[in-house]
Amino acid sequence: MDAQVEKPLAAMFPLPFRVLFLVGLGILGWATNLHGLERLGVDGPSVLELQDHSCLPLQSSPPSRKKQLPTRVFYAPLYRLFVIYSSWCFGAWLLYRVQTCSNVAVVDVFAYIPGVCILSVLTVLLCTTDIVHKRERDSFLLAAGRCAFPASDSQIYFSDVIFADILTSYAKVLGDLWLSFWMLLPGGSLLSVPTHEGWVQWVLPCLMSLPYAIRLRQCLIEYWSLSNTSRRPLLNAIKYASSFPVIFLSAAQRLVESELVKIGGEPASHKAWHGEHPLFRLWLVAVVINSLYSFWWDLTNDWGLDVLKFRRTESYDRPLYAVDRFPLHQDGLQSSHAPSLHRTSRHGSAYPYGLRPVLLYPLPVYPLVVFLNLVLRMTWSVKLSSHLHLQSEGSVAIFCLEVAEVLRRWMWVFLRIEWEVVRRRKDRERAADGLELFDAHKDLLSNDAINIGHHRDPIIDNYSAR
Repeated sequence: MDAQVEKPLAAMFPLPFRVLFLVGLGILGWATNLHGLERLGVDGPSVLELQDHSCLPLQSSPPSRKKQLPTRVFYAPLYRLFVIYSSWCFGAWLLYRVQTCSNVAVVDVFAYIPGVCILSVLTVLLCTTDIVHKRERDSFLLAAGRCAFPASDSQIYFSDVIFADILTSYAKVLGDLWLSFWMLLPGGSLLSVPTHEGWVQWVLPCLMSLPYAIRLRQCLIEYWSLSNTSRRPLLNAIKYASSFPVIFLSAAQRLVESELVKIGGEPASHKAWHGEHPLFRLWLVAVVINSLYSFWWDLTNDWGLDVLKFRRTESYDRPLYAVDRFPLHQDGLQSSHAPSLHRTSRHGSAYPYGLRPVLLYPLPVYPLVVFLNLVLRMTWSVKLSSHLHLQSEGSVAIFCLEVAEVLRRWMWVFLRIEWEVVRRRKDRERAADGLELFDAHKDLLSNDAINIGHHRDPIIDNYSAR
């Protein structure tokens, strides 16, 4: 896209306001996640181990089962927080638009408006006064701190996993926040992306890789845990580690451009495709590996689907579209909203090919989400490439990809929590079956002992009589 075409977008909706918009979209998405799970009969706060009226993943101790709070307690404050946040940001953007009217000549004169807006949001977030939903703000800060600095011997709760995974979808937003900081400094411009030389140029890829480093460390803590007996955390860690080559090889593309400029002149710097260079081809290989591996992991491990598994899940003689109604504290199902039960049989199979025995959502949801996840996974890996978005930061396509990634993560949360509910129920059933088998075996041993007592050996009796 030509730079002259992109400038009106940068003037009308500059990068700092786009960052604020994506943050607000995340707040709304999390609120609708909790609300939607309640409507679908899944108790999200119970599965996520939320307590003490927290609205984001938070707990400093093992979850308490003594007091169960209504789900509305968790998502209603988030809706109110979103209204306050969006009203403030929209008001600032409206004031900016009135002052600039998309006039490129005066955009930088009023750059202080988005600057003041961001500074105000950060001030309220860190404020210790009991205003603007302090409990929700404290929950977010504590969750972020626990994810960023987890103790090596601490348990990684499911709520921490969800929080950190959501943060990976905001990797680009962290980079945008860094660029916005330089845009708003004296001498910066909202119309152009700042470029850096030396060690400063590596700050951007480091910030973008930070969420993946957090999630990687969580996986390694789980793998090194004394109670762990599976290689699954290690395989999950490989998925997050595969993001680093994508990010840093992209940052290294500046070396590719400088070499090609020496050979082909200045026009080579404006090309997005440099297939003739080995470093560029290596970056493409990293993108493909990361995208396909992440897609496979989403379906097979995060959602528990069978479509890409080597062996299908064992068949259940149980309902397909919902699990039985259990108490709220056992497996995250709300008895008052639990979906109706249905049975199905297709060509002798207990469930449709590629899915799993127990589904909590309508059947058409799954193929649609799988398709969208594949498309957006591929584009998001490319989106992590800083050398592309630095060349066209103001383009509509780049911003739309960021919005699409937030929406993809929003869909991901629904299926991830659903699979956690189903998995926990299956683990409890196996434990119950094992306990029943143990009790039966114990009863059998007791009966054998009684029978032996009734049929004693006369030789032993004679010996005992002596």
